[in-house]
Amino acid sequence: METKRADTVAEPSRFPMREVVLFAAVLVAVLGVYAVMGSAYSTRMLVEAACYAILALGLTIQWGYAGQFNAGVMGFVALGGFCAMFFSIPVNPAFWETELPGELGRALLYMLGAALLVFGATRLDRLGVPKLLRTVIAVLLAVVLYLAVINVFRDVTGQIESRAGFIGGLGLPVGVGWVVGGALAGGVGYFIGRVCLGLRSDYLAIATLGIAEIIKAFLKNSDWLTRGTATVSPLPWPVPGPSELGFTLARALYLSITAVMIAVIFFLLSRAYHAPWGRMIRTIRDNEVSAAAMGKDINKRRLEIFVLGCILMGIGGAALASFNSIFDPQGYLPLNHTFLVLVMVILGGPGNNLGTIFGAVAVYIIWIMSAPMALFLMDMALTLGAGLGWETPTNLDSRALQARVFVIGLLITLVLRFAPKGLLPEKVKHHG
Repeated sequence: METKRADTVAEPSRFPMREVVLFAAVLVAVLGVYAVMGSAYSTRMLVEAACYAILALGLTIQWGYAGQFNAGVMGFVALGGFCAMFFSIPVNPAFWETELPGELGRALLYMLGAALLVFGATRLDRLGVPKLLRTVIAVLLAVVLYLAVINVFRDVTGQIESRAGFIGGLGLPVGVGWVVGGALAGGVGYFIGRVCLGLRSDYLAIATLGIAEIIKAFLKNSDWLTRGTATVSPLPWPVPGPSELGFTLARALYLSITAVMIAVIFFLLSRAYHAPWGRMIRTIRDNEVSAAAMGKDINKRRLEIFVLGCILMGIGGAALASFNSIFDPQGYLPLNHTFLVLVMVILGGPGNNLGTIFGAVAVYIIWIMSAPMALFLMDMALTLGAGLGWETPTNLDSRALQARVFVIGLLITLVLRFAPKGLLPEKVKHHG
């Protein structure tokens, strides 16, 4: 007896009216910003929006493709920014021309050896050691080795800070830092995923949020590595800088690089989305029981998508740090580098790559321009109030900056109320 194979129901082709209208509206907004704020300011805005688009694409494949709610985007952005700094800034002779690199290498080897010993202790049950005794041995060994190693490490890092300031960079091309930033973020995402992807979505969000704060705290307090709150600047660009070409042309060249990156990422993600791998990921998201019944390795696929999203976040964070030409660990904030990316994905449509790019550009324009618009409205109100004898308030600039949070909060409320799947929702093909 022949089994009938399910065929995809053919959907009538339609003109993408909604997409055309929304992107036309964004284009009009961009041209308006150029007319009001000037070309240098507006081009800077577009470069930053492009970097945020890469971050949003990383989040949309985690949340939109696989249903993984990552509330720790900030941590992976910071890792990318750190690599952009460490690999691109010049070498520090005050560190490398002394015995300090050898001392630091020895301390790091001690840490690696201690970690391997503790890992080996956690496997003692395979030699017949009772699990309770194994746990006690592993914990005691971890405490003793930590106290022994941390003193050696602190002594070395203290000497680095007092004699060289910090270890400096490697003086390599900027692109190397971007690639390594994506790899480092993906590596950290792999270890996080191995532990956390078995948790429920709300617990995963809490875990990733906490890990992001740990990453930020480490970078902020490691003065020997990042200069901490003293910051590192200027960071080199992958293209000639403003001092050589002027602000507008240099930023336009930087924009072209980020635009090419987005085009390549969009092409690859679109191919993956429509391939069997993408259909499998969405099946796991929508019906995990059915996917497991078909023999799919759910945990492996979840880990793949989580790592892939983290890689894009690391690359986007590296590009953003290089463009801002400064690495400031204290400048990474959950509002700017997690919540804002989340709003971009929600507005555009989780799981829709084109919608995510639209959401990134639209939300960033709103985020940047809400402060000048609020200041303009306040000035108008003051002019009107002066004629009526009202008292003039102070600190209008800081008050206008606070309008950003209000506008974004209002925007996300309206979107969740009237378009909960985003302005360009994911297009799901039905089978029959």
